[in-house]
Amino acid sequence: MRGVVMYTAGDVRVEEREDPKILKPTDAIIRLTATCICGSDLWPYRGVEPVDHQVMGHEYVGVVEEVGADVKNVKVGDFVVGSFVISDNTCEICRSGFQSKCVHAEFTSQIGTQAEKARIPYADGTLVPTPGRPDEDLIPSLLAASDVLGTGWFAAVAAQAGPGKTVAVVGDGAVGLMAVLAAKQLGAERIIAMSRHPERQALARFYGATDIVEERGEEGVAKIKELTNGLGAHSVVEAVGTQESFMQAVGATRGGGHLGYVGVNYDVAIPGLELFFAGIHTLGGPAPVRRFLPDLIQLIWDRTIDPGKVFDLTLPLEQAAEGYKAMDERRATKVLLTL
Repeated sequence: MRGVVMYTAGDVRVEEREDPKILKPTDAIIRLTATCICGSDLWPYRGVEPVDHQVMGHEYVGVVEEVGADVKNVKVGDFVVGSFVISDNTCEICRSGFQSKCVHAEFTSQIGTQAEKARIPYADGTLVPTPGRPDEDLIPSLLAASDVLGTGWFAAVAAQAGPGKTVAVVGDGAVGLMAVLAAKQLGAERIIAMSRHPERQALARFYGATDIVEERGEEGVAKIKELTNGLGAHSVVEAVGTQESFMQAVGATRGGGHLGYVGVNYDVAIPGLELFFAGIHTLGGPAPVRRFLPDLIQLIWDRTIDPGKVFDLTLPLEQAAEGYKAMDERRATKVLLTL
């Protein structure tokens, strides 16, 4: 099969990879219908984390081609959406709603779903079938549910976005935009998107943002407080993962408020005293997308939400290198790869 391999920072190739095979009775093999490039894929691309001939990709939708003997919840021919973290969905941690910390958790980035096929371990706990074969125009939205929508949704839930709340979203990438969508669906009264990019601002407003703040750092915090009678937002989402963005998110959260952080935060150092005196709730980390998948799939199926608009560049898998380049240069928010 054809699949993406990152040889080293900045060097992305599409080449022949071995076809996946059933290795355990809980496995399933899916033929991917679509996959995509994630902002977190840019960390190795930019040399922030080491990479050496690494298979790439962790977002995926497709059709089940083969199942192991113990798989009961999905069958050959099902169209499925899977989380970017493998989970059995039955362990004690999974049952508490944190499937991303399953006792069998494994990131599908190690499997590499920027490819024509993929082997998905613990298929019963990881894959969710759609109600039927989706219309073509729903596929981008279902693909978004595999990671960015589920991650943005978790961030909004972690920040306790809801009726009567003012929500501030730090980060206007795909996850930040999905957090805006989630906050709107969860009933937030006011949603402040922090963005400097006109096309992303327009998408944020489409998804429900009521205010746009372009300032960053301390100026950004001051602007949020100005908009909230000096108190800060009830709910803040951090969807970037830099030192500046994280501290901006902490500063923008009112005393007793809730911060949901989902930006992969390399080299972020949080001053203990600053966090201590902030007096806020914090919850984050790798999103338990599997918890939300059934409901998100239904919202998409009913055309209540349209997360697929977050993809602003579509390329064939063979042009994956151009997709990485476009996202790295901020010419694209999120790239969909067709198969």
